[in-house]
Amino acid sequence: MRVFLFIVIASLLVSCNGINKILKSKDPEYKLRMAEQYFVKKKYHLAQAIYEDIMPNFRGTPLFEDIYYKYAYCAYYQKDYLNAENLFKNFLEAFPNSTKAEELDYMRAYCFYKMSPKVPLDQTNTIKAMGMLQTFINTHPSSPRNKEATELIDICRIKLEEKERMAAQLYFDLGQFRAAGVAYTSLINDFPDSQKADEYKLMVIKSYFKFAELSVEERKIERYEQVLTECNDFVDRFPDSKLTKEVERYISLTNNNIKNLNNEQTKTST
Repeated sequence: MRVFLFIVIASLLVSCNGINKILKSKDPEYKLRMAEQYFVKKKYHLAQAIYEDIMPNFRGTPLFEDIYYKYAYCAYYQKDYLNAENLFKNFLEAFPNSTKAEELDYMRAYCFYKMSPKVPLDQTNTIKAMGMLQTFINTHPSSPRNKEATELIDICRIKLEEKERMAAQLYFDLGQFRAAGVAYTSLINDFPDSQKADEYKLMVIKSYFKFAELSVEERKIERYEQVLTECNDFVDRFPDSKLTKEVERYISLTNNNIKNLNNEQTKTST
């Protein structure tokens, strides 16, 4: 273990000494050659430092575009996606007619996709990624990257759907059944083409059924009637669903509960 640490520290010291020697050189052509070597060897942190140092020397020359291109990718390959996105954006502003413009326009969106976090976390970057990927598709309709862009949008949409589902389920688990019914309804409206839409609709039914059960007596009938409305909507929207039998069970339970409540009201009134 000590030998390994010694080797790592020694390598870092050699790298630092080497990069410092290069940066102190007065020859920008030499520095550029060394930056290219580091870039090819995937030592992006070293290449990045040299590219940044020599940019003023090559600004306005035919080489500057390629230098900036690789400089931006140094950030990307180090997973500094926020900085990389900004550098890709600056490249496009500086070289709008570049042959690499389409590629970096895509990479801007892809950086936001890479910054998209796990489902429970804030999904701002996921939403940005979807918007920018769609803009890319619209701007470059014949791009070979559009197939991948569409697939990434679908992945992002699934992530957003799952986050919304988790929030709705949390309401249900906490016993906040009315809020759960509203949340699952919003989930269906936001993702109408979801393969799980019938599952979400069943959760709407379950939520409102639970809500009706726990309601005060004078409000139960009207809230059970809402359950029936949701059940009928399920049957209309998902006639071939495997969950239909479960929905029919809720229809039967709800009708029985309404019948019993009406009977009780009749007895009370007489």
